[in-house]
Order: sequence, then structure tokens, then C-alpha cells
Amino acid sequence: MYSAVRSSKADTSESFTRQGSLRKVISVEHKDNLFGRQNEDLNKIYKNFHQEYVILAEYKMIQTENIQGVYVIPSRENPFVWFGVIFVRTGPYEDGIFRFNIVLDENFPDSEHPKVVFLTEIFHPVIHPDTNEVHLLKAFPTWNKSEQHIWQILKYIHWIFYNVAASISHAVNTEAADLFTNNQEAFRSRVKGITKSSQEHIYDEPSVEDKHYLIFEEYNPEIHDQAKSTMLTQNEDEGTKYGFSWVLPGSFKPLGRPPSPDSESES
Repeated sequence: MYSAVRSSKADTSESFTRQGSLRKVISVEHKDNLFGRQNEDLNKIYKNFHQEYVILAEYKMIQTENIQGVYVIPSRENPFVWFGVIFVRTGPYEDGIFRFNIVLDENFPDSEHPKVVFLTEIFHPVIHPDTNEVHLLKAFPTWNKSEQHIWQILKYIHWIFYNVAASISHAVNTEAADLFTNNQEAFRSRVKGITKSSQEHIYDEPSVEDKHYLIFEEYNPEIHDQAKSTMLTQNEDEGTKYGFSWVLPGSFKPLGRPPSPDSESES
């Protein structure tokens, strides 16, 4: 139904290359006085280089997680803003295509958790009805940069759409939580209108001028049939590859994998 997701200038299947605004993270305001005020300026430059490295590393980790139906890429103009979209395949939000932004604090990763804000109204227990911001505090009460990463937030976003009943305990939208609990038919009717609206606006013009903004095009056989055939051929040649996130069910802590059974270690 839809063509492969892409950015307006870059193929999101490729590794994100440092360009554009990522260089803007590095301040050059005092480069002429670098040795005149060593402590202040060198510390600032080191901090900015380190911050850029962390942001790129976070994006690289996301690429290895292979979170189904979720696509994200940092803005070309502002590395502290990431563009995202989730395609929901099953459940009450089936066929929904919802855009969101991830907003990093200027002191990331030495800050509170990133913010996730949907760009359209989403009627969901864990999404604030006034701001469209995902309520992350129940899943991530504190943000520890050595344990928490952006890929976990993306998995959480995926989880709340596919596990609405379980997400009720994290609710910030009491109306949505009560309606889901007490009147499933009315809840699904309300959500159906939102998912239909999301499909109708999938081909809208970008809301911002950014070459990394995720754009969708209507399927054109003359253009996309060949690309589709190539992708299918590559998958057959390479075989299916799976990654392991090592996260226990109900947990968002990395490396929380249980001990491997003896049979697994012997195979």
C-alpha cells in the first residue's frame, strides 16, 4: 500500500552519516582563543565532541534492534530532534500510521529522559490528551545514561500500542484508560477514527523544512516494482537474520537476559 519509508534526501536504510547540523553541535566560537583559556574551551570542545559521539552511537544501536514497524532518524538541521513514525499492524490501533518526534535535552545524555511527542492527536492511556506527549515516567522513573537508551524508548512506544491492557497501569489519560476498561466497543470506535485520519494524511507535505524528514510516496509500479524485486532477491540470497535485544518480558533494562539453558549452550 505504501512505498518504503525514506527521508527526503537520504536513504534511511543506510547508516546515518555525520553531516549538516551535527557539525553545529561543535562550537567554534572561541577557536582562536583555544590556548588562551585552555580549561574552559578545551572542556567545552570535549563535551561537544563527546555529545555528538553519544548521539551517533544511540542511533547506531537503534539500527541493530530491528524494531518492527518503527522508523526514526535524527534531523539534519538539529541533532536534538529526531523524526519517527510507527506503523501499527494489529490490535485496536491496527493500520494506524503515527508520526512522532523525539526531543533530546541540550545536555543529553546528562539529563532527564528524552521527550516523545506525537504530531497528531492520539487517544491512548499513556499519551497525554493535551500535549500528545508519551508518559515515560512509569517505564523510566529515572534516566540513567549507562543503563537507558533511546532504543528502549522506541520499544516502549511499540509496546504501548500492542499491549494496551498492560499499559493501563502507566495511564496518564484517564478517559482513555476508563473507556478501554469499561467499554471496549466505544474505545475501538474512537480509535478507529484516529487511525483512519492518520492514513489520510500520510502523504501530506512535510511540516518542517528538513532533508531528513520522513516522506512517503504513493506506490508507483514503474519506480517501485524494480526496487521491491531487488529487495526480495537480496533477502532470499542472504537468508533471514535476527538480532537479540536481551530484555526480559515486562522489562526495559538491557542485558536482562536469563541464564541460557544447558541445551542452548550445548547446541
